[in-house]
Amino acid sequence: MAAEPTAVPSVEKHRETLDKALEAIRTREYWSPYPEHPKAYADGETAQAAFDALRGTRFDLDQPGTDGWTGGEVSPYGIELGVEYPHPDVDALLPAMKAAMPAWREAGPQNRALVCLEILARLNARTTELAHTVMHTSGQAFMMAFQAGGPHAQDRGLEAVAYAYAEQTRTPRTAEWVKPQGKRDPLALSKDFTAVPRGIALVIGCNTFPTWNGYPGLFASLATGNAVVVKPHPRAVLPLALTVGIAREVLADSGFDPNLVCLAAERPGEGLAKTLALRPEVRIIDYTGSTAFGDWLEENARQAQVFTEKAGVNTVVVDSTDDYKGMLSNLAFSLSLYSGQMCTTPQNLLIPRDGIATDDGHKGFDEVVGDLSAAVGGLLGDDARANALLGALVNPEVKARLEAAASLGEVALPSREVPNPDFPDAVVRTPVIVKLDGAKPDDEAAYMSECFGPVAFAVAMDSTEDSVDLLRRTVRDKGAMTVGAYTTSEEVERQIEEVCLEEAAQLSLNLTGGVYVNQTAAFSDFHGSGGNPAANAALCDGAFVASRFRVIEVRRPV
Repeated sequence: MAAEPTAVPSVEKHRETLDKALEAIRTREYWSPYPEHPKAYADGETAQAAFDALRGTRFDLDQPGTDGWTGGEVSPYGIELGVEYPHPDVDALLPAMKAAMPAWREAGPQNRALVCLEILARLNARTTELAHTVMHTSGQAFMMAFQAGGPHAQDRGLEAVAYAYAEQTRTPRTAEWVKPQGKRDPLALSKDFTAVPRGIALVIGCNTFPTWNGYPGLFASLATGNAVVVKPHPRAVLPLALTVGIAREVLADSGFDPNLVCLAAERPGEGLAKTLALRPEVRIIDYTGSTAFGDWLEENARQAQVFTEKAGVNTVVVDSTDDYKGMLSNLAFSLSLYSGQMCTTPQNLLIPRDGIATDDGHKGFDEVVGDLSAAVGGLLGDDARANALLGALVNPEVKARLEAAASLGEVALPSREVPNPDFPDAVVRTPVIVKLDGAKPDDEAAYMSECFGPVAFAVAMDSTEDSVDLLRRTVRDKGAMTVGAYTTSEEVERQIEEVCLEEAAQLSLNLTGGVYVNQTAAFSDFHGSGGNPAANAALCDGAFVASRFRVIEVRRPV
């Protein structure tokens, strides 16, 4: 077999970026090729107009098997998008996608990686436009939609490409195998090794982070030779439709069949994800969303390798601190960012009922909770700043959970409505903090269930030792995407670290500055672990990409 094919000329410019990404995942140091400030992008003035021009249009991707049109997205900020998307005839779409795969397989890992980097480069060039689409489908405030939906999502896509390339090139393309036989002639074989894709990959998008959660699976599968069908959340189609359109454009420009990436938008109530998930052509599934559907996929999509990020109960153990004000400020921001609508937002704050030692003296349970409530109130006291941090509630279910939480215990900090002068119909709410008692069985049902949204439970515990025990049980039984802890005790730190190592949860200790428990950095931090019930995969590690392809060997005698 020939050596690795020569790289596609139009994308060879990305080789240096790929090399830097490979170095970054090895060193785990800070690196990103995509600026996170709007001033770095040339599309700032035209992006709003580009977004407005998309509204009320038919988003034609020139895909095979289109049997109609569907849409209906309404922004959490109260405006109708009015975009229509192609609805697929699955029996026509999937065969066309499968037919596109042989040439993509033969292109080899390097070409695939470089084409993926060109897709990411063109996405990056339209970051501000994408930010408007993320904002008006997820409810994120603009700056968060810009950063998380743009460069941070692109970082995660590039990270997946780097891992995919590293895993595929771990085995050489060819080898000469010679085994000595003493006085007899040696045994000699020529061996070719080809990374072969599993089949069509299905990305099931989420409402809250359509690009950030969608790009890792999309680019991991594409870089390993698979075709990818993207099934967005019906409330958040536009960001992924734009992504699919750009991917198809790059594939065609690079000489490949654009049907390697297709969109599957569903009609209301159709349940297209289930239909696609059980198709025999679909061999990989990436899913972010509810535990119920994630469990269904794992149990029923037997023909596919299923990667899920589901729900968990994120916990912070508060034992002691040498920076009380910094701790309160950090936690207040973590609870408020995007109205707590992040899979990494803390929910349960476990605090000894006798209080904690701090650099500002001993603080009782009620005092800690009161000071934290004051910190949240101060952070969100100005409506303009509150809107910039909170965004809007993504759907009515979040609002219902927020309102119901107030009846679960003593309310330490009530939620308040925040008016948004730019979008009067936006539903903006500050977090509620509810006191619960860890020793009361009736309270356990509340703090041991995920309450997605701006809801935090301050749980009074008999001791830090009990907090550590509850942390272990929570991660083991319910899962956690993140764990936080504050302590000045080396022994307590060791105990919490041991729980997280044994139960496979990502731990952040004593964060008091500008890094928060609900934020992770691509190329350095792992998002999820794949080792507890919250997720069966980590973004991103070798395991996330390695099973998306198989190495097939052809042997010939020399």
